[in-house]
Amino acid sequence: MKLLAFTDLHLSSYAFKKIKSKVKRQDPDLIICAGDVSIFEQGLDFMLNKLNKLKKKILIIHGNHETDKVLKKVCLKYNNLIFIHKKHYKQDNHIFFGYGGSGFALIEPGFYKTGEKFQKIIRKNKDKKIILITHAPPYNTKLDLIVGSHCGNKTFRNFVSRNKIDLYICGHLHENFNKKDHIKKTHIINPGPYGKIIKI
Repeated sequence: MKLLAFTDLHLSSYAFKKIKSKVKRQDPDLIICAGDVSIFEQGLDFMLNKLNKLKKKILIIHGNHETDKVLKKVCLKYNNLIFIHKKHYKQDNHIFFGYGGSGFALIEPGFYKTGEKFQKIIRKNKDKKIILITHAPPYNTKLDLIVGSHCGNKTFRNFVSRNKIDLYICGHLHENFNKKDHIKKTHIINPGPYGKIIKI
């Protein structure tokens, strides 16, 4: 499967043009958005309308610039946008799990019940490719390192360490756009606002 993943668009028309160009040239099977489409929800509907017109299914979560309630409501207006916060989505031999928000929180108590639900699904689908999408990066990787200190999420890291995750897509820290790392066998990437093609 060919994915086009991006994060932290923040209403950038230049970044959207880059994404649109990649869609035309690469023809991905699915688009992934790891949050922060807007600037504190200003222009949210405008940008989601543009993304919907790409005519590709887009799995999307909220970042720290949107709330889950508002993003979910606006996504319902559009056929191609699938809000997957605390949910999963299956396509072919792939299962996608989403959890939005968090930002700079080191611990995410709200993820515990969701993580248990995700874990049960993962264990029943050992033959599937598993993709996790969060806005905040996991703790202690190249993707959460800022000025010599790690500021990612320890709850997410613990979940990845205990489960079979093939690909982990996240964002939030603009300083770490395009960076990659691993937790055990899990490939982690912050694809940035211009988008990255990922084959899995």
